[in-house]
Amino acid sequence: MTQAPAVVRYGTPTGRWVILSAVLGSAVVFLDATVVNIALPAIGDDLDMGFAGLQWLITGYLVTLSALILLGGALGDLYGRRRVFIIGTAWFAVASLLCGIAPNASSLLIARALQGVGGALLTPASLAIIQSAFHPDDRGRAIGAWSGLGGVAGAIGPFLGGYLIDVVSWRAIFLLNLPLAVVVIVVAQRHVPESADPSQSGQHPDIAGGLSAALGLAGLTYVLTEVRSQGWSSTSIRAAALASAAGFIAFFAIEIWERHPMLPLEIFSSLAFSGANVSTFLIYGALGGYFFLFAVYLQEALGYSPLEAGAAGLPVTVIMLLQSARAGRIAQRIGPRFPMTLGPFVMALGLLLARRISPGGSYIVDVLPSVLIFSIGLVHTVAPLTTTVLASASQDHAGVASGVNNAVARAGALIAVAVLPALAGFGAGRLPEAPAFTSGFHTAMTIAAIITAAGGLVAWLTVPMRMPDASALGEEHHCALGGPPLRPAHNRYGCEEEGAAA
Repeated sequence: MTQAPAVVRYGTPTGRWVILSAVLGSAVVFLDATVVNIALPAIGDDLDMGFAGLQWLITGYLVTLSALILLGGALGDLYGRRRVFIIGTAWFAVASLLCGIAPNASSLLIARALQGVGGALLTPASLAIIQSAFHPDDRGRAIGAWSGLGGVAGAIGPFLGGYLIDVVSWRAIFLLNLPLAVVVIVVAQRHVPESADPSQSGQHPDIAGGLSAALGLAGLTYVLTEVRSQGWSSTSIRAAALASAAGFIAFFAIEIWERHPMLPLEIFSSLAFSGANVSTFLIYGALGGYFFLFAVYLQEALGYSPLEAGAAGLPVTVIMLLQSARAGRIAQRIGPRFPMTLGPFVMALGLLLARRISPGGSYIVDVLPSVLIFSIGLVHTVAPLTTTVLASASQDHAGVASGVNNAVARAGALIAVAVLPALAGFGAGRLPEAPAFTSGFHTAMTIAAIITAAGGLVAWLTVPMRMPDASALGEEHHCALGGPPLRPAHNRYGCEEEGAAA
């Protein structure tokens, strides 16, 4: 299969169809992700799931997504981006149906892991379609439209999801994906040109690397989530720890010896690239833990409805949508080190202010200041990430570099959701009562603030004042909070469309 010529122009009927397909495809993942956390209390009550079970609803999805997203991008380059995009959309829709009709907790957890596989196929192909289809002169505007419309979906998602949970059922948030997926598949089949990377011809996808990474992450997640209830003497905990170690050892061995690895390890020879990814792991880990607990705490301890809990985090999405471009210009002018250092410290201040959120408090006085300060720090943190990650990698590895950064962000959130509740003192059983939940939430916010500040410190020590290629980046376009920002000229792997309320 050869690379299709980039002849689609922005503003033409074909161009609008391509953008519509990519936006709706992302929205299928995006809308689901923005409301799952909001639905956790309702799911827990309906299926009698304890705190550990609710954690698995998030981590089970993130395990398969973070382990396979690089492989998903490579499959699109090799076998055709439209083909993989359609397969990923159909896969995600079937998994969403299984979530929506799940009769018990076990079946729902399996379906969520299958959703992650679909997301790993769909997400990178969504942006890669725009990259390959549009004329280079129009590519920036096309990606800007994709990013902006994705932000609108992020703003709508919490309201729509909260309303459906309130009025219909938590199952509706999964079943909503089905009609959207049908539209995406029909539009993509009729209007999106097929493309692939001719340099990948004759190669084979690094399936062994992807599967070994998934085994390592799954085993580690099981240990971190279940050890507080089973203890280290448990046979299953020990078996999971051994499986995790074997998976990670096999992964690195495969990536060293594989002729075409999905993760070329030489990319980490750059201190700036490695430091930026360590910072990403810490910051996005704190971010994932924060949003996992935030919506549940508002409902269980403060009595918010699902709709109110979804709306409470809306300022994060709005500020990201309105200020990302300006923050990107500031970072490009002064260099990435100061924003990537000060931004996390401002985020940490917002997280510490979240300790003021308690039963009986006011949203305007207690919740909103924390959310606003956290958002201001966040928007100035994610903007320079793409500058640092992409400028510190060679042009040959630009797409892989962005894909690695996205996978690192997911892995950070995965580990945080598994570990943070245990560090905060939450048990594996039912959700705690308001006093215990309040104490644990405040502890979790303190830990998240420390982790976020550590991410800023890592950036100060590893990220240079100026990146050598920063002037060539041009305008940056930012995903929602599920992934770092994108540079339109090179990224093949996309970003996971998880929004502020996710």
